[in-house]
Formats: sequence, structure tokens, C-alpha cells
Amino acid sequence: MKKSKWSLLLVLGLVLSLFLAACSGGDEGDTSEDTGDDSQNSEEGSSESQDVEQVFNLINRDTIPSMDSSMATDEFGFQFLGATMEGLYRLKDGEIVEGIATDHEVSEDGLTWTFTLREDAKWSNGDPVTAHDFVYAWQRAVNPDTGSEYGPYMMGDVIKNATAVNSGDAPVEDLGVTADGDYTLVVELENPTPYFESLATFGTFLPLNEDFVKEQGDEYATSTDTLLFNGPFTLDNWESTASSWELNKNPDYWDAETVKLEKMTYEVVKDPQVGVDLYEAGTIDRASLTADLVDQYSTHEDYRVTPEMTVFYLKMNQTRNEALANPNIRRAISRAFNKQGIVDTILNNGSIVANGLVPKDFYQHPETGEDFRSINGDLVQYDTEQAKEYWDKGLEELGTDSIELEYLGGDTETAKKMDEYIVSQLEENLPGLDLTLKQVPFEQRLDLDTNMDYDIQNAGWGPDYMDPYTWLSLWLTDGGNNKMGYSNEEYDNLVQSTGTELAQQPVERMDAFLKAEQILFEDAAIAPIYQRARAQLVSPKLKDIYVNSFGPTYEYKWAEAVATE
Repeated sequence: MKKSKWSLLLVLGLVLSLFLAACSGGDEGDTSEDTGDDSQNSEEGSSESQDVEQVFNLINRDTIPSMDSSMATDEFGFQFLGATMEGLYRLKDGEIVEGIATDHEVSEDGLTWTFTLREDAKWSNGDPVTAHDFVYAWQRAVNPDTGSEYGPYMMGDVIKNATAVNSGDAPVEDLGVTADGDYTLVVELENPTPYFESLATFGTFLPLNEDFVKEQGDEYATSTDTLLFNGPFTLDNWESTASSWELNKNPDYWDAETVKLEKMTYEVVKDPQVGVDLYEAGTIDRASLTADLVDQYSTHEDYRVTPEMTVFYLKMNQTRNEALANPNIRRAISRAFNKQGIVDTILNNGSIVANGLVPKDFYQHPETGEDFRSINGDLVQYDTEQAKEYWDKGLEELGTDSIELEYLGGDTETAKKMDEYIVSQLEENLPGLDLTLKQVPFEQRLDLDTNMDYDIQNAGWGPDYMDPYTWLSLWLTDGGNNKMGYSNEEYDNLVQSTGTELAQQPVERMDAFLKAEQILFEDAAIAPIYQRARAQLVSPKLKDIYVNSFGPTYEYKWAEAVATE
């Protein structure tokens, strides 16, 4: 996103990604797939849906980077994997419900989980879905030859021997997952993992049909023809660069009788105004609203605001530019831009300022019930005087009076406006800072992040499961999602202890998470910006779309189109 200087006053007249999701959020402010009534009126909807065409027409803010469950890392990929695939369990409004597994047992020491699988689940080519499909998929995800980011991230130090397998110190057959016959899956863990049931709903843990994947080779998951499905919908008319595609009801899904929707059409639309125009014309059924559009449509009968658990922040790469290896420079940057101005003016959609990492209303203290965010409070706030003090100290330590950095962001309209504003604020409040703004599509930004080819990056994260570890494990030394060179031994020890000696001590475990987050901001590893909400126009015909607080953001299995007046 190109270098530009302008003030908040100029932003006042202008308009608002993932994320990504689950994972990595999309471009800043991207609301991706918006949702209607998230769980209400199912009885009424059932009767109203009679004789109503069961089709949703939707938009997506970008292409789908990957439909390979071993390789997906972003909100869009996991969203469409969630719609077309099914793992051990599904999420329904954040609750865990039956998927391929009908039941499970846990050993007394918490280390062995035995899943009973249903015998009526099929792949879209007619093959049965078996325990062997899970074994192959999980082994593939941690096999170093695969090159998966999420395999070692999600399974390392959780599934027995996952780290050793991924590092090449053990064969993939040593991974702690085995098939006891076709319909019993046995999983051995490294340590008791309180959140493992919710973890097993995540996209990386989806099964794969080994014969099919190997038959497709390098072409696997690059188009509809090179994919198999075992979930409620199939992905049709899609290839890796497609700007439009369809989800159609999967007639071979084991619970197809529950699925009311026949089709969902998708078009990539990056411009919010275009989306609203399409909504007004009746072409699509939902549209995201940017700041000026919120002002215009906030009294519209179809206006909706939905809070999210996604948090956006600036990542500061400590390996590419020596200036960002200086803690005082990072501390200065994290305090030098007006976050309230961003949520009030650029977003204007219900998003709130973030002054920590773990979001508000995500996780409660196991003993007192107090919210994590309330306990730790504001760990870094907008403060230009303090920012200038840190800045001057950092410049002195570096022996310079100026710093040049590259700022990486997305290419949506809202992302551009937000990043131009942040760059302007940083340059205005930190004399001697010269930022070059680089604007790229979402998929390219993911590649640049993976290769650590950036200085500062506006990034986002949505939880993968309901536990603080999904946030705080991001910044472990050499972690798969760290990608900015941050390392602190005390932080590592605290976070890792939550999965080992503290795994079955919930109060002490919570204390370790709280302390780790404090250390993260003492080090100014990241600069939090906001916790996202979505403002949108939603057709009243959309019913029973569930919004999950982790994993795939939207669940359509129970959705339906109903008659409107």
C-alpha cells in the first residue's frame, strides 16, 4: 500500500480482511462472508422455506488461496473447507456436535482419545470415510516433505511424536494416530490437552482420501476436478485463481436430509460500494458496509452488526531491518497511532480498540469467571508523548536520526485507507521515520509473510479453538506463525507449561497465560489495533446461519432461505 501522508480530518470523509479467520485474518477491515440471523427461528424458517428457492447469492472479498487442508492457513480456505468437508466433529454456533465421530472416550491420564466413527459417511466418489483417512491426513500434515505450516503448528507438542516427525527425527508412522479397524481412531497425545476436542474440529484435522490425493499428485486441490468432498456441500466451477464459484448440496453427505440449501453462489468483490450496489439491485443477499456506508445504512431494516473474536495488529519483523530488533523502536511504533480514530472513523462498524492480544469475551477465568481481557487490562495504548520518548531512546541506541521501513498491507478499499492513515500517524508522531507503503492482494501477502519478506505488516488472527493457547502460541520462538523473529525464553516457558505440567491445573494455567501476554507487550512484539466486528446489510431471507467464535466463521449446514414479505 503506497506511501501517503494525510490526517484524521481527511479520513473523516472516507470509507473501511481476514482474516484470517482462523487462523490468519484477511485484509484489515475485511468482513468476508457476512451473516444473517445466526441461530433463530428455525421452526418458523422450516415452514417459511417451503416453495422458496434454496439459494444464497454471496460475495467473497478475495480468491481462495488453498483448498488443501494440509496447506490452508487463512480464513477463506478454512471457511470453504468447513463447508465442503467434515472432520471428527463440526461446530454449530461454537458448540461441538457430531461429525464423522459419533462418540469418544478419554483415558484417565488424558493422553489417549479413542473416537468411534460412523459407518455411513462417504466421499463424493463413493468411497467410505474411514479411520485410515484421518491417519493419512494427519501424517501428511506433519510430514516435512509436505511443507505444511499448520500441521506442525496445530499438532506439535499435542499429538505424540508430531514434533519429532516434522523435524525428520522420526518416521511419519510414529505419529500418535492409528486406525483400530476402519471405524475406530486412536489418538495418543504428548500431554493432556484440555482443548483437544475443539482442536479436532479444525481444518488441518480433516480426513483425506489417500488414493485420490496421490493420484492427483501436484494437481491435488487446484480445481473442482482435483478435490473430493465429504461434507454438506461440494465446491463447483472452481480453480485456484477463480473469481467466482458455487457451493452445491452434497447428495452423498451422510446427513443430507438436514441440509436445506441447494446452492450458494460466490463472486469476488473487493469494493464495498460495488457490493452494496449489488445488494440494492437484489443480485446478492449480503453486503459489507464501510464507514461512510454505515452512516448511510445504519437505519436500514436489513442493517446488522456482529462482534467477532478476530484481532488485528502490526507485526514487526525483527530479522529484516535492524531498527525493528530494537525494543524501544517497537514500543514507540505500538503507541504512535490513534486506534480510536481507526475504529470510530475508518471502520465505524462496531469494532473496538485492542490494547492486548487475547480478545474481549473470548475466555474466562476457570475459578472466578472474569474475562481474560478484563484481568490483564490495557497493555499498550495510544500515547504520543510516551511514543516519542521511546523513539528518541531507540534512535540514540541505533546511532541514527532516521529510519526507513516498508509497511505491508492489503489491497481492499478499507485496507488501503486504514494503512494510509496508520502510516501518516506514524510518520507524523515519530520524526525521522520514513515508511514505504506496499499494497498487495491477500494471497500475495500470505506468501510475503511466510517468507518473512516485510518490515511492518498489518495482520489479523481469529482463534482456531476456544483456548488462550490459540493466541499466545503464535509467538513461540521459531513457531510456524511467528514469522517475525520474536523470541523470549521466559515467554516460551510460560506458554509451553500450559500444555505440560499445568495442563490439568486450570487456575495456574490461566495465570501462566496472563503473565505470558504481559511479557509479549513488555517486549512490544506486536502493536494491537482493533478487535473486529462486522456491519452489513443482510437479506431477511437468510436464516439459521451460525457464527462460530473459532474455526470456520460461518456454518451453513443448517441454513435455509425463507419467504420474505
